[in-house]
Amino acid sequence: MLVMGGIVGSGIFMNPHVVAREAPSALAVLGAWLLGGAVALAAGFIWAELATLRPGVGGQYAYLRDGIHPAAGFMYGWSNLLVVQTGGIAAVAITFARYAHVLAAPPWGEAVTAAAALATLTAVNLAGTRAGATTQSVLMVLKIGAIAGLVACGLFLAPEPSAAEQAGAADPGLRAFFSAMIAVQFAYGGWATATLASGDIRDPDRTLPRGLVLGMAGVVTLYVAVTVACLAALGVTGLATYDAPASEVMRRALGPTGERLIAAAIAVSTFGFLAQGMLAAPRAYYAMARDGLFFERVGAMHPRRGVPHVAILLQGAVAILTAVSGSYAEILSWVVTVDVAFLAATAATLFVFRGRGGGHPYTTAFFILVSLGVVASTFVEHPVRSLLGWTLVAAGLPIYAYWRRRRSA
Repeated sequence: MLVMGGIVGSGIFMNPHVVAREAPSALAVLGAWLLGGAVALAAGFIWAELATLRPGVGGQYAYLRDGIHPAAGFMYGWSNLLVVQTGGIAAVAITFARYAHVLAAPPWGEAVTAAAALATLTAVNLAGTRAGATTQSVLMVLKIGAIAGLVACGLFLAPEPSAAEQAGAADPGLRAFFSAMIAVQFAYGGWATATLASGDIRDPDRTLPRGLVLGMAGVVTLYVAVTVACLAALGVTGLATYDAPASEVMRRALGPTGERLIAAAIAVSTFGFLAQGMLAAPRAYYAMARDGLFFERVGAMHPRRGVPHVAILLQGAVAILTAVSGSYAEILSWVVTVDVAFLAATAATLFVFRGRGGGHPYTTAFFILVSLGVVASTFVEHPVRSLLGWTLVAAGLPIYAYWRRRRSA
């Protein structure tokens, strides 16, 4: 549930439209989601092995710190705080607020709702790891049920799309395909955050690898099923036309009631994603502080609740500020370019830990090559936003040097 909850948020409800718009061919759309699924499964095996080789608090931060250099670990944690985790959480909080306002029309704006959701989940995770994990698991079960309902409506209840909606481009080209992969990678991203909470997991050597592989397999199954259902109900041109394809599928299947049902489902799904992010991400900042590379107070553990309460509060505060100052579209590009690059670097540490002949080198090399292709595509398609994301990351270098000198002193 933790692995799946870190992946399934708003992406699968919104991004099939982006994929079809960038590569308007049914074969290309399905191919993008299947390739993304193969990359995600490869990542499940890679991170499962990393979790076995390097158990303990910190997850991806610890892999980069030990496998490359402490500076790489710090830059990952820094990018999480300013770009990746905070940006992803903020983008999904905005989506949650948008669909929550479809169900109810409060007298305040969406930014207030997004901030309130983040504040609520910060409070839940301050109550203890068990409270946060239970909340996450309940929401994930509800998400699976909602996605199953969407698939059933798309395949069996919605009328067939028109001939014009079924038409699409014969061959969108490689550039268009990799441009579509940006949205696919964002939708599949998030599995690595589960490893950040490895210090809170009972028997992590056994539990975490199994959870990673089974969780990734479950997500791939859900995502491919949703894509097939959307294509069956809307056609590839219709899918490229409607920017809220899940809502359109449900409207065609059940009328206005269907639209409200899917709005509720997306609100639950996004809230569940936020719950996972607020549970797992602060563990990286906690580990950085314990290494002497961040404020000492961030490395504090609550004496009774057993959670890194200062790190949780820090994550909540920065996510709220980001949510009230940006939009989903603005946040998406710079999150993907930074996140996927760090994922590729983390996968490469497996060669360091295992040696050139160990592990599963072909799977790891496949993951790294596709990831670098997606990073290159972000610079081609969204150069300004990609540069902005990496500028924020680069700003962490002098801060790392300061903390390093301070620790030495």
